[in-house]
Amino acid sequence: MEQLVGSGHQVYIEEGAGEKSGFCDSEYAEAGASIVQSPGEIYDQCEMIIKVKEPQPEEYHLLKPGQILFAYLHLAPVPKLTKVLQEKKVTAIAYETLQEKGTLPLLDPMSQIAGEVAPLVGSYFLAAHNGGSGRLISGATGVTPARVLIIGSGTVAKSAAKVAAGMGAEVVIMGRNRHSMAKLEETLPANISTVYSNRYNLEKILPTADIVIGAVYITGEKTPKLITRERLSLCKRGSILVDVSIDQGGSIETSHPTTHEDPVFEVDGILHYCVANIPGSYPATSTQALANATVTYAKRIADLGWREAVLNDAAISSGVNIAGGFVTNEAVAKTHGIAYRELRDIIALCPEYKVSI
Repeated sequence: MEQLVGSGHQVYIEEGAGEKSGFCDSEYAEAGASIVQSPGEIYDQCEMIIKVKEPQPEEYHLLKPGQILFAYLHLAPVPKLTKVLQEKKVTAIAYETLQEKGTLPLLDPMSQIAGEVAPLVGSYFLAAHNGGSGRLISGATGVTPARVLIIGSGTVAKSAAKVAAGMGAEVVIMGRNRHSMAKLEETLPANISTVYSNRYNLEKILPTADIVIGAVYITGEKTPKLITRERLSLCKRGSILVDVSIDQGGSIETSHPTTHEDPVFEVDGILHYCVANIPGSYPATSTQALANATVTYAKRIADLGWREAVLNDAAISSGVNIAGGFVTNEAVAKTHGIAYRELRDIIALCPEYKVSI
């Protein structure tokens, strides 16, 4: 906030936006922000919109041509939003596809938190009174611990494994990136093992798992359905599937997005936890982690304008999913069967805008 204001940008904050994260309106005002009462005022007055989740359907009509939208977008499973952003000719820059030096710097903080939360909610819903099998994740003297299967080997998997192992579970990480799995084996505790992801291994281990954590992410693409409807029958009754990949469509065929207020549902005796935006359970931590990661890029976009930022910064360029009415992320275009356009080819077609945020 102070970095943006200090660079001469006018910043608007919706009234009460920071309350659950521990920040009151007066603190934003002291930092130089203008407090407004509704999202409509933000969209009406600002050239650049910075938010966490993608615009919701009730916000679609507020978007304006030429606006810069900097947020988690997860467009692969949301064709309607993709179409709206095209029609509105919004410059949509997605946190989750921005890449720098082989990393996903704006996705990683939330992936870490989501991964660390996943074993916690999994353990909670194993309790019998929550519909689970009644198995304690750590076991007890003379009783073996629960088995946690983590599908994926990236940031979510690493964070989930660390917490699950710390809770005393037997942890199996199933992935295809041998390099990342080797690194995990070097740094994580002895109660964690790795196995290569293939049909045979998945179908062999699924029946033994008490908690299954879907932690697969393919940049910009819809998540493949690794646990199909047929494979669900292999799972233990009373086990819990935590589909962290739900923001990208989910890695479990029977998944559908749920909320923090109503987080689980049951299919054939198997609980599914499919909360979109898992880190939202811990806003005080999540807000600070995300702000630390995004502010540098937000300031760069605001200082230079999106076109100059794209031309001078490959990381920001990689985050642009839609510009000037065209889909500029190849994975998103392929998922929706939409024509893909190179970003640099259309920059000249899009006018520049001064930025308020």
